[in-house]
Amino acid sequence: MDRTHSNNNNNNINDNVNPLVKQKSFTGLTRIIAMDCEMVGVGEGGSESILARVSLVNRFGQCIYDKYVKPTEPVTDYRTFVSGIRPSDIENGEDFKVVQKEVYDILKNRTLVGHALRNDFQVLYLEHPRRMIRDTSVYKPFKRMFNGNTPSLRRLTERLLGVGIQSNEHSSVQDAQAAMRLYTMHRKEWEDSIGKKKFDVKGKRNSTNHKTDKPNKIPKTFG
Repeated sequence: MDRTHSNNNNNNINDNVNPLVKQKSFTGLTRIIAMDCEMVGVGEGGSESILARVSLVNRFGQCIYDKYVKPTEPVTDYRTFVSGIRPSDIENGEDFKVVQKEVYDILKNRTLVGHALRNDFQVLYLEHPRRMIRDTSVYKPFKRMFNGNTPSLRRLTERLLGVGIQSNEHSSVQDAQAAMRLYTMHRKEWEDSIGKKKFDVKGKRNSTNHKTDKPNKIPKTFG
């Protein structure tokens, strides 16, 4: 799988001793994957978002997929100060449908970790079963640490991991690594809480075909 790495991120993590990556760990696909995307703005004032970069890491934080995406319509705001995206990054990027299909294939039947993943799904035009999503932005124990408010990934990482991220331009690889580390650090409690929800008050296991589970499907854009 091709990877495209950006050198635009100036955060305080040295790649040689990255605390978000388990050193000398497995570098291939795992049953748990974390994802993060960077977007650029289109339309009047750049108010709408399209995909510019998508990164996936395995459960150990190792990057397994990282690609820039050729814009599907004229970009009116690169949002470089946040996204880290520059015109030269995406003008020769991969075709959107190719990236969409590759990401779909990787995520299929895997647990997906991320932060505010609804935003990533929106620009990818993909869905994933709710029961297989672990979103650090909505995990209740994390929200309780911030008086019930939705914490930013930056604040979560600083408080729980003691690691500074997003001090300048964002890196989708680093953000995915941070989300994965937050999940693995609290995995037992997180999964235990999900296990309890699978039983109703009578102690019977709920159906895995619950109406709130959305299928991981290829959208019409593949037609």
